[in-house]
Amino acid sequence: MRIAMIGAGYVGQVSGACFASFGHLVVCVDTDADKVARLQAGETTIFEPGLAELMAENGKAGRLEFTTDLEAAVRQADVVFIAVGTPARRSDGHADLEYVYEAARRVAGAISGYTVIVTKSTVPVGTGDEVMRIVAEAAPNKEFSVVSNPEFLREGAAIDDFKRPDRVVIGVEDERAKAVMAEVYRALSLNQSPVLFTSRRNSELIKYAGNAFLAMKITFINEIADLSEKLGTDVQEVARGIGMDRRIGPKFLNAGPGYGGSCFPKDTLALTRLAKDANSPVRLIETTIEINDARKGFMAERVIGACGGDVTGKTIGILGLTFKPNTDDMREAPSLAIIDALQGRGAKIQAFDPEGMTAAAEVLNGVDFADDPYGAAAGAAALVIITEWDSFRSLDFARLAEIMERRVLVDLRNI
Repeated sequence: MRIAMIGAGYVGQVSGACFASFGHLVVCVDTDADKVARLQAGETTIFEPGLAELMAENGKAGRLEFTTDLEAAVRQADVVFIAVGTPARRSDGHADLEYVYEAARRVAGAISGYTVIVTKSTVPVGTGDEVMRIVAEAAPNKEFSVVSNPEFLREGAAIDDFKRPDRVVIGVEDERAKAVMAEVYRALSLNQSPVLFTSRRNSELIKYAGNAFLAMKITFINEIADLSEKLGTDVQEVARGIGMDRRIGPKFLNAGPGYGGSCFPKDTLALTRLAKDANSPVRLIETTIEINDARKGFMAERVIGACGGDVTGKTIGILGLTFKPNTDDMREAPSLAIIDALQGRGAKIQAFDPEGMTAAAEVLNGVDFADDPYGAAAGAAALVIITEWDSFRSLDFARLAEIMERRVLVDLRNI
């Protein structure tokens, strides 16, 4: 099938490359000409293990292209995925759907013949209805269907998640669109991946509700970690015992400095706003957000406490800046709030991250970036592990003892 992917960001690049590996002909579209030029040259614009190789393989086979020409890409497509950003609006926390609706208007003007238009972006319930209205108004004489197909990709493991998913959720309102989407994902039938066909509105809520539940699970184990320290118990053993219950499971039970990233913060906030508008508040999610925001500041206080209660003029080494390992994504990373709080108390920061320092330099001020973990530790009154990169699990403690001012390691990830 011919697929147009509108938006060549994280979701667009991963989804486009994976669909191409299924044998489809994919054209990824983006308005950023510099980004498209880099992608055309074979360079990825994000760090995701295995993505560069997958893009090169499918580009060489003629199944994956990148362009700024939306009209040409859509005109030839059987299926058009909208995979643009839906950030939280600064004014009220609702999902900003400006880019989704603008993409829908442009797609409407370019479709020729029956086309399935799919929202891949994370959007509130009812967005598909509005996309349907926009396209019908802009292209009254054209045949099309609007489908919801949210992504469930973990940064750092996105390709495996796409090719071996826990489930694929597809919200459709007609049998013709259902048949097209079944063909789009036909390759997954080889490993019998579960595909859930449901209504469009159900599909939209499934995405938000799923992310909110995982955010609650993270926040739950973080509170149990605090209690565990007070009671003199080992939260890792407690989490292991909880996770052995098949009704709960072991994933997302790793205590840490709070969740961040491109999905959980904005999606939980958007869900609370959606629920308030529906006069059905989701109080568990509201509390989850409050606890997670407060936790980042609390982690900074833990570091200050480990330094004797005062970090004025002291150098603090930071290991790990991205919100999780195996990504270069700094969005809502706990490190941002922790570093800001430490700097506010007079600390000097020197930091290292295996992949995130370029992105970090754009959002952090007054931080000295080191070439390796030991550069971050040199002369430090404390060394703080914020992101659990595998390389940090094998630090040379004898070497750290020699180069640090004080032998203080604050491990916020229990690695």
